[in-house]
Amino acid sequence: MNSVSNDKLAIEGGSKAKNSPYGSGKRFGENELNHLREALEQNTLFYYKGKKVKEFTARFSSMYGFNHCIATSSGTASLHVALSSIGVTVGDEVIVPPLTDMGTVIGILFQNAIPVFADINPDNYKLDPVSVEKAITPRTKAIIAVHLMGGACDMDALLDIAKKHDIALIEDCAQAFGTRYKNRNVGSMGIYGCFSTNDFKHISTGDGGLIVTSDAERARIATEVSDKNYCRTGNTLGRSAKFLAPNYRMTELQGAVGLAQLERLEHICSTRHRLGMKLCSLLEGIPGVAPYKPNDGSYTTFFGFTGRIKTDEIKVGRAEFLAALSAEGVPAGPYIPEPIYNIDMFQNRSIYKGTTFPLEGTGKSYHYEKGMCPVAEEVINSMFLMPLNEFYTDNDIEETATAFRKVGKFYAR
Repeated sequence: MNSVSNDKLAIEGGSKAKNSPYGSGKRFGENELNHLREALEQNTLFYYKGKKVKEFTARFSSMYGFNHCIATSSGTASLHVALSSIGVTVGDEVIVPPLTDMGTVIGILFQNAIPVFADINPDNYKLDPVSVEKAITPRTKAIIAVHLMGGACDMDALLDIAKKHDIALIEDCAQAFGTRYKNRNVGSMGIYGCFSTNDFKHISTGDGGLIVTSDAERARIATEVSDKNYCRTGNTLGRSAKFLAPNYRMTELQGAVGLAQLERLEHICSTRHRLGMKLCSLLEGIPGVAPYKPNDGSYTTFFGFTGRIKTDEIKVGRAEFLAALSAEGVPAGPYIPEPIYNIDMFQNRSIYKGTTFPLEGTGKSYHYEKGMCPVAEEVINSMFLMPLNEFYTDNDIEETATAFRKVGKFYAR
């Protein structure tokens, strides 16, 4: 790699460090079209009567050793189904990280339960087991372990806590296809594992989700919960719903695209892992840059590439550093602007319009204070995110690292 110590920054008129465009490619092609044609020729797009959704879930299960897999309309839906299936209800508490998407908490709130936020590890941005245990109360019903950015949580510690307190552990694997923790596939360790196939994930069916479990009875319950609590076993249709459940069914069109996408998934995951780990290594030691550090034993498949800007090592703030990096040809920016608990509906206690329920009215009053998870807030204020996908090349990674090194050395204290 060329030395950049004397290079003038592009933002000040110098030459860009990233001179070539990032690799790109088509995510969908003839294989998807063929499966879609077959789906249409069935003369039904209903998952129960067609073959594509069944084949999609069976093939995904086979690839990763899951015993049972249920398709849904989204990753958010998958989490909601999992929570309903284990009986999360009014006034229950569910522990989640504040560095996540709204999809992680929506199902909790629709069950009229309460998200309780535990802090995170500053190096890999996953739940801190010590903070999780401190957050447990007699009302705690579940923990959602979010495998953020394709990296695994500290599952040994979280599983121990869940077992010790007799609490359900659900895995949010929306960004973690192909991710492993100590040779175990994410999704296989909790009571349920929940995946997303929306347009931004490793593979896409436009929108969609998957729930996996090792237990046949839990699979039956989740299947019914995702389908209005109807029973569709064999040729039997039971319409007498046992309790309220949503309609989160996947269509045959989504299943058809998903089948085709699975043929690329292992390549996608292995390529992202190799390129992401290479970039982590190349960014080590650069002033002002702290690359993502996977948990020990975690095989990371990089939903994107993230790290932190260490402003104590440089003369500028994060915004100035990222602006200089962007001028060098590297499209890095902040991840999310604030922890989930800082958004309006939590701060205004307006989960439902016109009422403070369920934050009031269940025998306990809940308030979400800014500063309640100080590590997460510090991470969010220093974090950066840039794309990384299977179309990138080794040259893309090397030029990206050159740009980081150039900017870091220029602004170093």
